[in-house]
Parts: sequence; structure tokens; C-alpha cells
Amino acid sequence: MIEKEIRVGHLCCGSGFGALGFRQGSARVGNLTARFRNIGGIDVDPAGIADFERFAGCKGTLLDLMSFEQYVAFHGRKPPAGWREATPADIHRAMGFERPHIWFISAPCKGFSGLLSEKASRHLKYQALNELTLRAVWLAMEAFKDDPVEFLLFENVPRIANRGRPLLDKIEAILAHYGYAFAETTHDCGELGGLAQSRKRFLLVARHREKVPPFLYEPPKRRLKGVGEILEKLPVPGVLTEGMHRLPRLQWKTWVRLAFVEAGSDWRSLNKLKVKDGFLEDYGIVPQSDWRDGILGVLGWDQYSGTVTASAEATNGRFNIADPRPIDATWQKSVLGVRNWSDISGTVTGRSTATTGAFSVADPRAPSGAGEYQQYGVRAWADTSGAVINVKSPGQGSYAVADPRTGYGARSHQNKFHIVDWDEMAKTVTGAHQVQGGGLSVADPRASGSFEGGGKYRVTAFDEAAGTVIGGSTTGQGAFAVADPRTFQGGKATYKTQSHYGVVSWDSASYSVPGYAKYDRGAWSVSDPRFIFSTSFEAQEIDLPEQDERLVAHITALDGTWHRPFTTLELAALQSLFDLEEWDQFEMHGESDSAWRERIGNAVPPAAARSIAGVMGRTLLLAWAGESFMLSADPIWVQPLTIALSVETPA
Repeated sequence: MIEKEIRVGHLCCGSGFGALGFRQGSARVGNLTARFRNIGGIDVDPAGIADFERFAGCKGTLLDLMSFEQYVAFHGRKPPAGWREATPADIHRAMGFERPHIWFISAPCKGFSGLLSEKASRHLKYQALNELTLRAVWLAMEAFKDDPVEFLLFENVPRIANRGRPLLDKIEAILAHYGYAFAETTHDCGELGGLAQSRKRFLLVARHREKVPPFLYEPPKRRLKGVGEILEKLPVPGVLTEGMHRLPRLQWKTWVRLAFVEAGSDWRSLNKLKVKDGFLEDYGIVPQSDWRDGILGVLGWDQYSGTVTASAEATNGRFNIADPRPIDATWQKSVLGVRNWSDISGTVTGRSTATTGAFSVADPRAPSGAGEYQQYGVRAWADTSGAVINVKSPGQGSYAVADPRTGYGARSHQNKFHIVDWDEMAKTVTGAHQVQGGGLSVADPRASGSFEGGGKYRVTAFDEAAGTVIGGSTTGQGAFAVADPRTFQGGKATYKTQSHYGVVSWDSASYSVPGYAKYDRGAWSVSDPRFIFSTSFEAQEIDLPEQDERLVAHITALDGTWHRPFTTLELAALQSLFDLEEWDQFEMHGESDSAWRERIGNAVPPAAARSIAGVMGRTLLLAWAGESFMLSADPIWVQPLTIALSVETPA
């Protein structure tokens, strides 16, 4: 076997997790194998550079790649003394004066992100940050223009294809000028790396036409895992005072909210709860206590009792019994009892009253005189009357009748309250002026609104034409509402809600891990089914915490699991940033959870980078072996540019 070294350089390298993935990459073509080596990285964040040197296995360089104008626009002030613009010579120095075979650029994406409003994205600060993408590519090309780098991989958020279109056009013009064929694509890094998260990213791939003639194939796609497949390999988080696996101390009301959010849903689950005066009406929260197991418990007749203690009461354990025996005193058994007409009576005692036993009876007979004395009874027209007695009112019996006669003659007042149909002729117009005086009403089919049948508050169907638009076009003045069948953002309602307080099911994949990942900013909590063996969560004989009191709580949710936030270590695990078998050895620079999470969210998952490295390495080995074609079942990366990526440039 012949080993070929593939060198990788990184601009805007961050914490170097993408570099870690390339470092782990491998490829083989025939008797040629590839070994990837990182030769350098550049970033402006000192903590990121400290991480880069740990994970990339090479030296990192703290260097600002912005131009003077970009610096002023981004920071709102001039740079400090000693600051200068980076040059191609600085790029050579940062790469240890070695030429890379692959450029990997992961420029800042905040200005392109959909989490930033369109208005805010146009601010000079974010425009300057966005323009760093263009300058980074230009520095990479210019530094090795005499001996071009074989591949360039540019990574960012998918929205750059729209929001950053002018910059992308300029970047591609630069690449074309330096002899590169390029292709834009969007991939799910979760599928490329087989992660437990779906992470859609924009990937711009550029291949130098003269140096790399073979096809570049797409990395294979893998199954997305459930978060539980990753988290089950880590210990259950406890109340740790330090480290990346500590749980945040949340307000008590936040823990309660999370407990009532359905797994796989978000804060909208809370709308299903019935709340009155600030309290849940259908649920309560009680402390979990093993030493009082079976509180209000009832033992079966054939079960043995627990140890009898001095505090053996109904509310202190299983000290109640399901007794199948009848009560000896029949009169006590059936207090307020009612005997069936066909049953025998109990023993008649001196205390035989309705409240001392079964001394009442279900008598099927009608009360005496019930047939004659039906108060307010109304006789049917065809029925016979009861006996006539000396009564004065209907309240003393059935002395009212349902008389079908109207009291009018056959042809008198036939049209009283009459309504004429729309297509009928009217009756004779008389001096009557009220509706009860004749057929002076009409069934009008026309809409009651004043806008030609539009009607106030009318809703126009989605496939109908709208009414005339006027100056008073509001819902109360005509048909100025529409039945819109479309959902939020093409069916993704979560774009509007951001899934605040969302809880991920144990067997579901997570969303893309961003730098802002926090329990109240998206689906960054998990329905953890594992039991916690920790004295930290033992219930105490104390009142419930105040709503704003911060603590770590274990509330068993309605689905029987513990709904809790992801820890920082777990977010890193979802990003494949470390070997799960060596979780206790994973460290990042600093002590701040928020800083860790930002760098974790910005990271390129090493597992995805490793997959990309494999296909790039295979293509480079083919080129170095003099081959320009290899038959493969894998799809060609970016189908529309197959020819540009595979055919040698004519002389």
C-alpha cells in the first residue's frame, strides 16, 4: 500500500471540530490510501483558537481577516494601534508555509441566518460580517495563485443562497477567475454523519479544473438517530457544581412548564391545560417519597401488611384494607336504604327510620288520586276528561285542553304574518303598516351587506376574486378577509414559534444545534425515561418552591419521564464532537456555558466532515493516479455541473 498525505487548511476555523473530522478521514483507491493532516487554522476568537489547537492537532493563528472598512463597520470604531489587514503572506505563515490540498472555510453565518430579521440583516455591522466570506475566499485564492489548491469547501447556513446571493455571485466569479469549477448544494450534516440531529447546511464545492479531472461523488447518507441513542451512553446528569454535564438552575415555574409540555411538542401544549386563578385545576404536584410508599394505599384481602409502625394511619402508607365481608348490622349497612317491592324487609327495630337502615321501599303504585289530581295537566283534544269537581284553576288538576282550533273562520286572516317568496307577486296593498296585518314581508335572497353581496365580515374563498378594494377596506366593511389554506412558511409553523420550551422525544432526532440552544429558545429539552438515583432529588418535607426560585428539579411528567434541558455536554454529543466512550475526557477552553454553547453551535460536526473528507480524498487519489473516471453507485455531487466536475479542461 502507498500512503498519500492530504493537507487541509482552515480559514474561520472556530474551535476546529470540522478540522477534527478531516483529521479522522480516510480514503482508498486501489493500492493508494489517504492520510489527512491539518496544517493550520485562522480565527479571530482566542478561545476558538485554543480549542482548534487541541482538536485539529496543529497550530492555530489568531488573526482578523477583515479589511479596514469592514472592521470599522462591524465594531463601530477604528482598529487599535498595531492592527493591520491580513495579507496572502499571513496566510502562508499561518499554514506553516505549506500548501494545502483542501481549503475548508466556515465563515460567520449570523448575518445570513433566518433567526435574524431581514431589517436587522441589512445593518452595516452584519453586512461587514457577511463580506468576510468574500474576503476569506479571495485571500485563500491569492495566497496560492501560482500553485492552486485542488479543492475548496465553503460551508454556511442555507439562507446564504438567498440573503447572500450578491456575495455568492462575487465569490463564484473569483473562483472562476482562478480556474475553478464550482457547485452549490445543500446537505443535511445529520445524514452525512449519521447524527441524532437534522442539520441543514449550504456547501459550495470548488474543484480546480486542471488538477482534479475526476468526478466528485456525494458522501453517502445515513439514518438519523434518536437522541436517546446518543444520550443513553452518557450518565444521567445530576446537580453538578461545575463541568459541561451540569444541569442549569431554572426557575420552578419553568420546570413545571417543561413537565406539562408533551414530548415532541413545545409551549403550545400548555394551552390544553385548565388554569383558574393561576392554578392548575386538573393536576397537582406532590413530592416523591419512597419512605412513605403507598400513601393512602389499600391492601387486597389476600395480601400481607407492611410493618405496623406507631404512625400507621391511612395517610402514612398502606394501612387500609379492601374488606369483602358484609357489615354485621344490616341496619348500619343500608343507611337510607331502599328496598325493592319484591324484597323482604330487614328486622324491624325500635329505631326503624329512613336514616337508620333499609326502611324505605320502591313503591310502584301511583299515589292515591294521582289520576284525578294532576296539577296543570293538559288533556289531549281526543282524550276524556277526569271527574269534574269544584276547582277554579288548572293548578288543581287536569283542567286544561290542547285546543286545535284557532278561533278564526276558514278564510279570515289567512295572511297574518305571511312572508311572500322573492319570485311571487305581492298581495293587495292595504292601509296596514305592520307585519301582523297581512303579507307585508318578503324573503329577500340578497346579502344584507352593502357591497353588492359581499356582506360585512364575509370571508372570500382562496380561489375567488376579491371585492373592489376601497379606502375603508377592513373586515367590518365588506369581503376583505380570505380563507388562506397555506400554513406558516410553507407548512413549518415552528418557524414562527421557534418551538420555545420544546421537548424532544427520546427516540426522535434533534433539530440543528445552534449557538443559542437553551430550554426557552427552541426544542432543547428532552423527555428522559431514565430513573435518577441521586439524593439531590429526594423530596423533603417542605412547601413547593416559589415560582421564581432557581433550582434543579425532577418532576415526573404525564408520560412518566423527566422533561429536562439538554446539558452542554449532551449538545456536544449530538454534534459528534467527542467519542462517547471517553465523554469524561472532553474539555473545551474556558468556564462559560454560554461561550461553550456558541462554539458548539457554530461547529461543523466532525462525523459529517469525516464523510466529506472521504469522498474528496478518493477523488484526489484518482487524480494523482492519473485516472479521470471511476464507476460508482454514489450520486455525483451536484448533478447540474456533472460535466464541469468531471471533464478535463481543453488545452
